[in-house]
Amino acid sequence: MNHLFKLFIFSALFCFYQIDAQYVVKKDTLSGTELSFSLDERVNDALEKIEDKCDRNVGAPTKTPTKVLVASRELTNAEICRKNPKIMGFKIQVVIVKSNDEARKIATEFRGNFRNLKVETDASLRPNYKILAGSYFSKQSASDDLRNISKIYPSARVIPYAVFCVEAK
Repeated sequence: MNHLFKLFIFSALFCFYQIDAQYVVKKDTLSGTELSFSLDERVNDALEKIEDKCDRNVGAPTKTPTKVLVASRELTNAEICRKNPKIMGFKIQVVIVKSNDEARKIATEFRGNFRNLKVETDASLRPNYKILAGSYFSKQSASDDLRNISKIYPSARVIPYAVFCVEAK
């Protein structure tokens, strides 16, 4: 009797599984990529009714955006700055000193002599400290300031350094 009951339940589940709603598999394209999905037949009918009401121009050519041709040219400094706020540029290394106190003293003295140049202290070479001035895109743009600085600080030279683009000359 118990086996008969189990057989009845199993056959009933199998029958209901077959009676369940039919699924429709649709293939559609979305931006050129094929998309497959399965859905209930009633949902498919409702979607097709809605789609039939849409105003579609079947066979109408799709508009492709026109390509804008830009002549290959060197980017301006403003265009470079928009893409990268910090770039590899140049600074004038005024001197290298051995103590922080001496670095502060020289930086203060430098600010007094050259008010139009921004000065900073780089402590990445501890125990040595670099006194750096200005921010430049190229060595040529630093040459005028280097000539003036070299009169007071003969060891000054231009070195490659990461600079903020908006500060560079």
